Amino acid sequence: MEEYALKSRVVGVDISNERTTYAIVDIRGNILAEESFPTYEYPNVDEFVGILSEKIIMLVENNGGYETIRSIGVSAPSASTVSGCIENAANLPWKGVIPLAVMLRERVGLAVGLSNDAHISALGEHAFGSAHGMQNFIVVSLGVGIGSCFFSSGFEHRGHDGYAGEFGHTCVIDRGRLCGCGSHGCLEAYVGAAGIVLTAQELMAESDAPSLMRGMTKLTPHIIKDCCDQGDALAIETFRRTGYILGLGLANYASVVNPQAIILTGGISHAGKWLVDPAYESFESHVFCNMRGKVKIIISQLDDRERDVLGASALAWSVPEYSLFK
Repeated sequence: MEEYALKSRVVGVDISNERTTYAIVDIRGNILAEESFPTYEYPNVDEFVGILSEKIIMLVENNGGYETIRSIGVSAPSASTVSGCIENAANLPWKGVIPLAVMLRERVGLAVGLSNDAHISALGEHAFGSAHGMQNFIVVSLGVGIGSCFFSSGFEHRGHDGYAGEFGHTCVIDRGRLCGCGSHGCLEAYVGAAGIVLTAQELMAESDAPSLMRGMTKLTPHIIKDCCDQGDALAIETFRRTGYILGLGLANYASVVNPQAIILTGGISHAGKWLVDPAYESFESHVFCNMRGKVKIIISQLDDRERDVLGASALAWSVPEYSLFK
């Protein structure tokens, strides 16, 4: 009988609008090698996939070779596990439907699994983070875009086409701000990075009150948070308004799926109490009465990039094995 050689490693890839990170991860979840490059430097998707393929091949060849790698898992915004495509991503340079899983598989010669970045974050939190041991929870990713995934009875809910959890594109303000998806009033237009900056700009236009934000050449949520730490009233009000809308959206979400906890991830979650305190207050006042005081809102303790690479590696183990190099 021919002996079967167990492949004990996978490649996890996290694609964000700013940076693409790729790593070799072993069967115990240890990151053995990791590198990254700027996503935005490759506005042509064919060129991007070509560069990513070359870099993955080089990393694998320098760290044990193809015979050790079982498969590749990829996290990306607006990606579908069902189709293997990135479809109409609002915050990536590539528009339309991108069959990324097939494109990468053809160039690298290994099985490729692709999933939405928020779903990957949830896999990472379930396997390695705050949701470890939980059966019913929501993970919400707060960054340039807003995504989510919820687990029910220990299983990820993907939906018919793989797009369940598009929390950022639920309407919170009728005929509100224009969102990157083309609709008006989406949560992302208020709680995403650009939406928070716009709220700050609106507040400064409405008032003559002094603010540290007025002297900034470029505002970001991180800078606004720093202004909050220094007692800036307009900056604090910016996150209070943001938190109110986030809490309202979370209350609607929780009232439908009844989670044990909501875990906040992504760069905007680092605003900490300035965002979470008003969000929790709004959540408690809007959630279904039988759930009040029972749903935890938690800020993830994992490093964002590490969690998403590990989540992508967890996805890689779940796809059927395939290799041109057997």
